[in-house]
Amino acid sequence: MPVDVPTFLVTGKGGQVGFELRRSLAPLGRVIAFDRSQCDLVDVDALRRIVREVRPDVIVNAAAYTAVDKAQGDEATAFAINAVAPGVLAEEAKALGATLVHYSTDYVFDGTKGSPYVETDTPAPLSVYGQTKHAGEKAVLETGADAFVLRTSWVAGAWGGNFAKTMIRLARERGALRVVADQIGAPTTAALIADVTTHIVRSHRLSRVPTGIYHLTAAGETSWRDYAVEVLRCAQSLGVELEVRPDDVQGIATSEYPLPAPRPQNSRLNTSKLRDTFGLHLPDWQSGVRHLIETIMSGQS
Repeated sequence: MPVDVPTFLVTGKGGQVGFELRRSLAPLGRVIAFDRSQCDLVDVDALRRIVREVRPDVIVNAAAYTAVDKAQGDEATAFAINAVAPGVLAEEAKALGATLVHYSTDYVFDGTKGSPYVETDTPAPLSVYGQTKHAGEKAVLETGADAFVLRTSWVAGAWGGNFAKTMIRLARERGALRVVADQIGAPTTAALIADVTTHIVRSHRLSRVPTGIYHLTAAGETSWRDYAVEVLRCAQSLGVELEVRPDDVQGIATSEYPLPAPRPQNSRLNTSKLRDTFGLHLPDWQSGVRHLIETIMSGQS
């Protein structure tokens, strides 16, 4: 009897999460992944054509406009990629009877809540990036497609550029390092996001678990300054020579490091719904950082 092998269409294969998804999804079926040059999310007609040609069982949209500050002056492109394209993918998924997984962000919230955000809290994005990602969530859900919207935060992967790599580079080049200390969140590795996504997809195909919005971050919380300290401690323990010692990283206020796009001060996301629905144990952010730095330092990135 032939085995039904599902087909996965992954967008954003050149990004941090897209790179890891190709690894994590491979044991489940056939993975067809596209990067920006092959699948431009701004081109709606081309996007529809690709989905209809591939006819996937599952679409995982790991592509996004993530240049938070640049988006402040490039709203049209950010909206096309972060809002219009996810809605199109959801429409095509519904027409095919496929499942869509779409990623969103802590930036849909304004960060003023005194505790971690839950899925039912009202979004109030501060930036164009956050506004377009919120619009993308709405576009996906309003189609009525079989869709998961996974909100995450402070993403870092061994593939591509990110905060952790930047901190190591600066600590090797400079004599001092100043990092924002009054924004709180949970650093979440691309590998964890990809692995949890694969678990969700597998569970849904087996038992049709409820779709909708879920928060997905590593366990625990920290500031950007303390995140930088942990990154440098890991790098130092692996023999990386640093000009700035981990404990010498200076914490500063957000007001001392102004950027074009405002950031939420509280980026904490409550992951109870995800853990309870899928029976998952989400590892602490420190273990993810350790593995990330080991991978980067081993030259596998």
